[in-house]
Amino acid sequence: MKNVQKRKTSTASAKGTSSSAKKTPNKAGQLITKVTAEDTSVRRGRTVRPFPAGPFEEALDFAKEIYNLGSGTSVRRLTLFDHLQRTPDSGTSRMLITNASKYGLLKGSYTSEQLDLTPEGKKACDDNSSPRETARLKAKLAITDIAPFNTLYEKFTNAKLPPRAALIDSMREAGTNKDHLEEGVDTFIVNLKFVGLLQNLSGADRVVTVEHLLDSIPGATPIAAAATVPPIIVGGQSLMTQEQAVFESTCFYITAIGEQNSEARKHSNLFLENIVEPAIRTVGLTVVRADQIDKPGMITRQIMEYLFRSRLVVADLSFSNANVFYELALRHAIRLPIVQIIRYGDPIPFDINQMRTVTIDNRDVYTLLPNVELYKSEIASQARRALEAGVEVDTPVSMYFPQARLSI
Repeated sequence: MKNVQKRKTSTASAKGTSSSAKKTPNKAGQLITKVTAEDTSVRRGRTVRPFPAGPFEEALDFAKEIYNLGSGTSVRRLTLFDHLQRTPDSGTSRMLITNASKYGLLKGSYTSEQLDLTPEGKKACDDNSSPRETARLKAKLAITDIAPFNTLYEKFTNAKLPPRAALIDSMREAGTNKDHLEEGVDTFIVNLKFVGLLQNLSGADRVVTVEHLLDSIPGATPIAAAATVPPIIVGGQSLMTQEQAVFESTCFYITAIGEQNSEARKHSNLFLENIVEPAIRTVGLTVVRADQIDKPGMITRQIMEYLFRSRLVVADLSFSNANVFYELALRHAIRLPIVQIIRYGDPIPFDINQMRTVTIDNRDVYTLLPNVELYKSEIASQARRALEAGVEVDTPVSMYFPQARLSI
């Protein structure tokens, strides 16, 4: 009798805490949890994302480190981060564990003493797994097992990837809180591209079925990215005074500017106006470049002030410009949020190649235009994760000298 009462109490409790979460079958007949607006509860003043706070590729890379270090067995959390030369309790380190867990790759949380991969996580990391099985697992973990992503995927399968506004509306209908709509769309697009569910067919970018993806393995054709592309525009930047720049809402863009009409200036304008600014606008920041500061004074001091005080820095490593790397080193030393980008074909120096860098292929209009939306999503996704990490951003300085910190 006591057991019966205990079961009733347990059932009632479960109903009280998950009344808004429903199990619905996906195309494969599996039960997927549909998250409604009621599920995005507020914790510590923040709404809870119904999806991981980062792309699947990064979580998979982290899971592979666990798999390789432990040869498929569990590893101690502290040992893992010592091996990775990362601070175990930093914001980015905690986020890696949380995201890998939300993607179904990892058991436990960032407080766990031991980290162990799930059975599916082990298969996804095992190089001996068949290509078809690996592709199926990636699609499942990155898209169909994530409720709002699965909703968008099922809605637009076999169709062109729609304009961003339509994706945002669909994610809102799936129950995602308004605070996470932009981020959710960015992560969804990046994941689609990575797992191969976004392909260029008959001259159009389409969301393909898992079956189509599996049928193309082996001998898969190159996967083209992304979505509706706005026209390219260059020129016409207005000046922003230093007084107007509120650093908490500012992203400082480090780039090789060059002389007027030089290749470096045209490159910087192109990236700034068509990729960087639209991406950073989605995280609520205003982009400032050094030549847009019109306050009289010593330019080096003003640049350093932006480097040390801006909420975010985007560093364009193209052209291997010495000033860019000098400014990047200062930002690394102060350990504040940063995103690195580079044009295709330029080398990333050994000292910073462990930092994730968005590579933008602008060799010609045919390689750039189809991928503009993807590049914007990648930059926006990295920016959000960097901002969430706060003052505990991992840089080459913090990796090798965790206690070292430049302060002003």
